[in-house]
Amino acid sequence: MSTVVAIDGPAGAGKSTVAKKLAARLNLAYINTGSLYRALALSAVQSGLDLQKPLPQDFLARQKLEYRGETLFLNGRDPGSALRSAECAANASLISKQPAVREFLLPVQRDAARTQWIVMEGRDIGTVIFPDAQVKFFVTASLEERARRRLAQQGEVAAGADLESVIADIRRRDEQDSKRDTAPLRPADDAVMVDTTGLTIEQVVELLIDRCHRSGVPGGDAPKTNGER
Repeated sequence: MSTVVAIDGPAGAGKSTVAKKLAARLNLAYINTGSLYRALALSAVQSGLDLQKPLPQDFLARQKLEYRGETLFLNGRDPGSALRSAECAANASLISKQPAVREFLLPVQRDAARTQWIVMEGRDIGTVIFPDAQVKFFVTASLEERARRRLAQQGEVAAGADLESVIADIRRRDEQDSKRDTAPLRPADDAVMVDTTGLTIEQVVELLIDRCHRSGVPGGDAPKTNGER
């Protein structure tokens, strides 16, 4: 078994927030693999590459992506807030379809768990990256709920977006992610399905903590932060 709690799910399901809080409560490292795709897309744009075409192998060979603790470094620098834009998210979705990109990022993701227990979230953690994860969750919610959450997230949608346009965008992204040839979005056969519709973040986290404890994941339950009950 890998020393990993794997959390997968579609855009806007709340998996990033849940994963981060779960990691904090269990005193484990938190890794958001979506940031890897965003960082690579950011570097490609800065290099003037056409993201509609496969990223060149020589470009990929020059990229250095590494986690130092929970912080992702791109070619020796922390890209920080540059990753948190609607454009960067859209560009990451474009390159994530490329088999060479996913192959390039696979060892980066696996290295994160080489020396520590982690909570890792993304689209294919339990199916491809860590199929032997200690426990796997697939977090989802209704389309409307996911769109409302996405709309409320700063930098995640284009300026002027409304609920209907966000719903349409998420629907397109779901279809793209689930139908791609390489690592399509789907629950692992042994994943615990978690529908967060109508639940608070704290309620979802409590469900996941209980399952983690019962599955033998180590880590004490850290004190709750202000505002958690």
